[in-house]
Amino acid sequence: MPGPDPSRLRPGVATRSISPENPTGTRAGGGRATEGTGAGAGRELGRGWKISPSIEIPAGATAVLADVAGPGRITHIWLTTHPDHWRTLLLRAHWDGDPEPAVEVPVGDFFGQGWGRFAQLSSAMVAVNPHGGMNGYWPMPFRAGARLSCENLSDRPAILYFQITYDDGPVEDGAGYLHAQWRRSNPVRGGLHTLLEGVRGAGQYVGTYLAWGVNSRGWWGEGEVKFYLDGDDEFPTICGTGTEDYVGGAWNFDVPGQGYTAFCTPYLGLHQIIRPDGLYESQQRFGLYRWHVPDPIRFATDLRVDVQALGWRSGGRYLRRHDDVASTALFYLDATSTARPPAPVADELEAL
Repeated sequence: MPGPDPSRLRPGVATRSISPENPTGTRAGGGRATEGTGAGAGRELGRGWKISPSIEIPAGATAVLADVAGPGRITHIWLTTHPDHWRTLLLRAHWDGDPEPAVEVPVGDFFGQGWGRFAQLSSAMVAVNPHGGMNGYWPMPFRAGARLSCENLSDRPAILYFQITYDDGPVEDGAGYLHAQWRRSNPVRGGLHTLLEGVRGAGQYVGTYLAWGVNSRGWWGEGEVKFYLDGDDEFPTICGTGTEDYVGGAWNFDVPGQGYTAFCTPYLGLHQIIRPDGLYESQQRFGLYRWHVPDPIRFATDLRVDVQALGWRSGGRYLRRHDDVASTALFYLDATSTARPPAPVADELEAL
C-alpha cells in the first residue's frame, strides 16, 4: 500500500510540534526555556541549549503532554522513558473536549513493548529503536481540540522525553477518531480473551498488539481471532484460522532447527521472543502485532473482537489454555468515545 504522497501540498495547514522545549507548540515558541531537567547541564551555555528536554512526572500524578485547540491531526509521536515505566505510565487521548478518553493504554503496549523489555519493532505504523525510542505514526485527527496526557501509576517519579507533531488546520471529510483500548486476562478463563466489546458506531478496526505469556508447556497459538460485526451474536462474520496465521506466520513460527523465529514486517510480525533462562525467567513470553492498514475491518453499527487461547493435549485434541494475554486494540470511530474497560491499576499492569 503506498504511503502519503510527499509532493501533495495542503494550503492552510501548518506543521506544529509540542515538546518540553515548546510545550504549547506555538510558532517560534521553541528553545525559550530557562528552567527544566537540562538546566544544570546547560548552565554555562544558557537559554536555547537544551534546557528543557524532558519532564518529570511525580508518583501518582498526571502530566498533560499536549493541549491543542481547534482542528488538526497528530502525525507523529516520539517518546522515551526508562523501561521500568513502560507499563506504569498510562497514555490517554481525549478528542474534541470529550471528558472520556478514546485512548487509554500503557505507554509500552501502545508501542508494542508490553513486557518492559526492549524489542526492535520496525513497522509502518510503530517503530521502536535502540534503546527504547518509541515512534507512532497512527494519524490522529480532531476537529475541536486534542488533549494527550500520561498518568504515573508507580510509586516513583518518571522522566519522560517526548515530541508530538501535528497538522494545524482543517480535517479531511470522513476522518474517524483514533481509539485504543487495553485489556488483560491473567489467566485467560475458558480459553477466551476479549480484545473489544460494546463498541458502538461506525468505524474500522486497524490494529492489534498482543503480549502473550505462556503459563504451561506446549504450543499456545492455535486459537482463532474473531470479529463480530453489526449485530453478530453467537457467530462472527470474520473468523481466522489461528493466532500465528493472524499475524502472518505459520506452523508455530517454528523454522526447523531454529525453533521460534522472530520477524518484523510493515504490517505484521512476531517481534519479541523472551525465552526461559533456567532460573527466574521460567516461562516463554511473546510480542505480536497485526496492523490492518491496507485491509481495515469496517463496521457500521457495532464491533466485538476476541481471541482463543488454544493449544493441544494428548490424542490430537485441542486444549483451552490459561495463559497471560494482554491486548491493545486500535480502531477509528465516528464518535470521540465509546464503551471501554475500567482504567487498570498498577498491579494489573505489572509484567509478570
